[in-house]
Amino acid sequence: MSDVQQRIEQYLAIWNETDPAARRAAIDEVWTEEAVYVDPLGVAEGREAVDGFIAAAQQQFPGLVFSLEGDVDAHHDIARFTWGLGPEGGEALAVGFDVVVFAEDGRVDRVHGFLDKVPG
Repeated sequence: MSDVQQRIEQYLAIWNETDPAARRAAIDEVWTEEAVYVDPLGVAEGREAVDGFIAAAQQQFPGLVFSLEGDVDAHHDIARFTWGLGPEGGEALAVGFDVVVFAEDGRVDRVHGFLDKVPG
């Protein structure tokens, strides 16, 4: 597994971490202090806001998990990948893709999210 693939899997694991303390500890490890997450539903600036954004997504979609769909495409300090959100091992109810920009130290600095399929 490539280093970038491993970092993306860590990133998705954070979205699936339901224990608030464990999730925040992982965010502090994986994301930069000035991290920014943006998608069609909102913008989160800073680790605390990212944590709140993820917690809100978990409340909106209880019991669903994010999974990597396909390969991670990466070059320089940028990676893009498709994700699915659905029941564990089941069909994705939502699908999107994220573009992640990494800081020089390899942590997540910016994420630009796009939604391709959303629940009706």
